[in-house]
Amino acid sequence: MFKFGKTSYLIIIVVSLLSVCGIISISSATHSFNKISNELSSQLNWIILGFLAVFIFSIIDHEILSKSYFFIYIFNLVLLLGVIFFGKNINNSTRWLKLGKISIQPSEFSKIFMIISLSGFAQNRNINKIKNLFLSIILVLIPVAMILKQPSLSSAVTILSICFAILFAAGLKYNYILKTILFLFPAILFLAVDLMLENHIIIHRFLKKYQITRIVSLFKTDKYSQSFYQTRNSILAIGSGKIFGHGFYGGTINKLNYLPESHNDFIFSVIGEDFGFLGCVLVLFLFSVLIILILKVAKKSKTRFTRLILSGVASMFGFQVFVNIGVSIGILPNTGMSLPFISYGGSSTIANMICIGIILNIIKSYKL
Repeated sequence: MFKFGKTSYLIIIVVSLLSVCGIISISSATHSFNKISNELSSQLNWIILGFLAVFIFSIIDHEILSKSYFFIYIFNLVLLLGVIFFGKNINNSTRWLKLGKISIQPSEFSKIFMIISLSGFAQNRNINKIKNLFLSIILVLIPVAMILKQPSLSSAVTILSICFAILFAAGLKYNYILKTILFLFPAILFLAVDLMLENHIIIHRFLKKYQITRIVSLFKTDKYSQSFYQTRNSILAIGSGKIFGHGFYGGTINKLNYLPESHNDFIFSVIGEDFGFLGCVLVLFLFSVLIILILKVAKKSKTRFTRLILSGVASMFGFQVFVNIGVSIGILPNTGMSLPFISYGGSSTIANMICIGIILNIIKSYKL
């Protein structure tokens, strides 16, 4: 008989609370006060499907994943290729793949696919051997390049951060890390100077014009006031909430539609305006508990594969939370990063829930 342990129940409770926070916030963001919006209705369905995914992956033996990581990697590339050749273009971005009556965003699923693939690749290899390290970097850069072509900079950067965390957990020597930092620092400094110039020499080869504008607008808010519009109103919304907030659907900025994409990229602003500092702290507390629980399981994990997977999932959640909130409070450029379990989005919700299902299976298998 399938049984959950104490840690499993705590994770399920935290994820459920975050999902409830998402439903309440999306309801406020889409003005579903008297009538349920299409976004809210869709999100409710995705959460139900998400918890079904949690159950399914919690009973699938994670060792199957460790043995089939190569096929999962190939499947990931096939989906990303499908986007390039058959993708659905929305707002000048081709990130969606239509399968029958539904559309999925493969770049969201690519995060968990890469966690499994790189963990499987590194499980029985010495990652400090040049050959293995080189191959792992190639394995990562291929899907990242395909995702950048969509373009989806946020997903690409997230995958890079995930893979770095996995390599670090796999025992990557500090010597390699230090050499990488010393190598990249001059390049980053040069790109930063180029970014501040009127006529960009190099940076435009890597980023789209709108992406460059979003970054520069953080430092030149007057000149790029149109691009800084969302971030400025996000900061005002969070600040206006003060300690206790204005209450559900009580914030003026949200109510008067001064915050575009408030149900997705800027959902944290809605939380800040409606529920104030205390609401923001509660959300951060729940994420902290979830990440700490995952890392505790990783520490007790009995195989290298499971330890690497758990490290990757923890870093994924942590990075996405940091970037999403960083954008909302104006310390990072707008990247289109969703807030796990809270932001509107079917692909991201299902992908995150799959991660939770895998974690629960690991806990059950080793009775952690």
